[in-house]
Amino acid sequence: MTPTPTFDEFASLFPLSEDVSSVAAVSPDEMPEPYRGLLVHKHHMTVTVEKHYGSPVTVSVLRSWRDGDIYSRKILLALANSARVVQFGVVRINLSFLSRAVKDEIVAEGTPLGRVLINHKVLRRIVPISHLRAVLGPDLAGRFGVPPGTTTYGRIGVIFTDNQPAIEVLEVLAPI
Repeated sequence: MTPTPTFDEFASLFPLSEDVSSVAAVSPDEMPEPYRGLLVHKHHMTVTVEKHYGSPVTVSVLRSWRDGDIYSRKILLALANSARVVQFGVVRINLSFLSRAVKDEIVAEGTPLGRVLINHKVLRRIVPISHLRAVLGPDLAGRFGVPPGTTTYGRIGVIFTDNQPAIEVLEVLAPI
């Protein structure tokens, strides 16, 4: 059975009101391009964003916490060639579904999650749960270099590793 995480669940992990002032569920058809192409698929956002911008991405962990095998973090992805922030995210990971090497690299916080899973050849399946229209709060708007109140889009999904629902993700793109 696939978990169905919500925006409110991610907001309970880390306060998000200064990042996203409001969200609304939208259908993929309601998303304008290029957001639809960047969010409506079953691929890692790391790879999708890198392909769109023509640059590898780096990860900055803003906050993280761990309780046993449950590890969560609030992150930014930035272009390696310019340091421009292109994605915000929150992840909750059940580390018990991952090998020691994968766990260690994830909690080291130096490599984007998608790249870790790809590099370790972790069998994975990505299930989009919902798509969102997000209005940016002052903190995230500042990181994206846009005025507060700017609208952008995102998604919530679950990543299965070896057929186990190991990772829940909230991903919000920088306005394009």
